[in-house]
Amino acid sequence: MPALTLMVQGTASSAGKTVLVAGLCRYFANRGLRVAPFKSQNMALNSFATRNGLEMGRAQVVQAQACRVEPRVEMNPILLKPEGDRHSQLVLMGRVEGRYSAVDYHQLKPQLLDTVAAALDTLRAQFDLVVIEGAGSPAEINLAEHDIVNMRIAELADAPVLLVGDIDRGGVFAALLGTLELLPERHRQRVQALIVNKFRGDRELLRSGLDFISQRTGKPVLGVVPYVSELGLPEEDSVALETAPVDGPIAVIQLPHISNFDDFDPLPVRYVKHASELHGARAVIIPGTKATMSDLGWLERSGLASSIRGCGLPVAGICGGFQMLGQRILDPQQVESDAVEMPGLGMLPVETTFFAGKTTIQARATTLDGGHDLAGYQIHMGQTTLLDGARPFARLTDGSFDGAAQGRVWGTYLHGVFHNPTFRRAWLAEVGVEDGPHAADDPFDRLATVLAASLDLALLHRIAGLD
Repeated sequence: MPALTLMVQGTASSAGKTVLVAGLCRYFANRGLRVAPFKSQNMALNSFATRNGLEMGRAQVVQAQACRVEPRVEMNPILLKPEGDRHSQLVLMGRVEGRYSAVDYHQLKPQLLDTVAAALDTLRAQFDLVVIEGAGSPAEINLAEHDIVNMRIAELADAPVLLVGDIDRGGVFAALLGTLELLPERHRQRVQALIVNKFRGDRELLRSGLDFISQRTGKPVLGVVPYVSELGLPEEDSVALETAPVDGPIAVIQLPHISNFDDFDPLPVRYVKHASELHGARAVIIPGTKATMSDLGWLERSGLASSIRGCGLPVAGICGGFQMLGQRILDPQQVESDAVEMPGLGMLPVETTFFAGKTTIQARATTLDGGHDLAGYQIHMGQTTLLDGARPFARLTDGSFDGAAQGRVWGTYLHGVFHNPTFRRAWLAEVGVEDGPHAADDPFDRLATVLAASLDLALLHRIAGLD
């Protein structure tokens, strides 16, 4: 018998769908069910390499962790990685399929739906419950014809839908009502309950509004979920950086196409867009990016490149940031941009050449300086060559080298390097910064406890078909 399904859709992006799905996954997993997350199409620059070297969105990796299962690409068959405003790289079932404009991608969607259906069928054959996440809003009427992530997936999976609104941004009742009003009747009928998310304050103050929205829409309010601070889960996309810290001693350059910024969750950081914001920093990190050459050009135009070269601080580069630290970047096939060559920051004796292939692996390594054991993953285009005088940063378990180091400047392709406590503490001590406290409790269990206290569990079980 195929697994039961439950879908979470939102009134807008950042309504909290990803976190709620993770919490529901852990809640049901704690009750003995075999649970899997699913999101047919994810648009994000934060990605992950699975054990078998396939690429998927970080959000579904986090949700898989909540389920206590191994992440697999069936949980996120389509990953779109934006390359500017008009094009995205399409990663299909873990492998790069190509680079598409929005128009071309819409034309491709009917073919992709078969892949999505097959991935969902695979999960439903192996689990008891699949918790599905939508994207953005199902009421984007200009996109409804091409939908392969919201109501079309709910119909494909015959999934009951929970509609979530974000009260922290205001206008939650208008958002819930307006979303339902814009849906065609068959989609409106699929919505089984409403959730008010990210509430701060006394729930009794909402009673009249909850009663009104329930009576007006004919949909029960499943619950009011409080705003949960410092949960410790990685953010899905760069929208989260709008409220990022600005006073930490480690300056992370907020590149226009920054990716995998959860690399820096364990560090006391500030995100920097202007050269003046480097003042008082103890070290600088250039993060990963989906558009290395474009973002390198932005660094030069903004004046940050000159400031980084002359700051005299320890400088680290992760993935694309490592490539930028080199002498030059070559793109003879114009894989990444229209330029065929661009000078780097000139801070490491390396150069990078882009090719059509992409490296996606999980990896373990040992740093050559200090002998610190590292675990992480690599996702990058291009190959980097060490020039005369270059010293590798680390040796991988297969005997090959990773990254480069010279003085207080180093770079690596290894994402997650700062999640390794011994290395992190050693590097922070080197730059004169104390390692901060790190939560010992399980954030997924904490989130599941919050949901259990906030939702009508009897109604939730009935909607999911578990009663």
